[in-house]
Amino acid sequence: MAFYDYRCDADGVFEVARPLGTAPPSIACPVCEGEASRVFTTPMLATTAPKELVAAIEHAEKTRDTPDIVTSLPRRPPHQRTPTLPLTPTLARLPRP
Repeated sequence: MAFYDYRCDADGVFEVARPLGTAPPSIACPVCEGEASRVFTTPMLATTAPKELVAAIEHAEKTRDTPDIVTSLPRRPPHQRTPTLPLTPTLARLPRP
């Protein structure tokens, strides 16, 4: 189902849900029964995709013709040592090499 916007001169804009591609150019207004014409609007893509995904797509489109210039390698995260478990009291009494 797709949502289509229609504008009535008396009552303003309202939405109608119809199967994709079946919206007529005008329908009756649900409030005043007058004729309402179809209004073409932009799709609501910004609310369906995560912010990070939209930013990545916009960056990819922006750098399609003029890529970013890289002057240095990205920093590596610092190496973190894995902590060792403390010896149990029974293992502490064993002789060490």
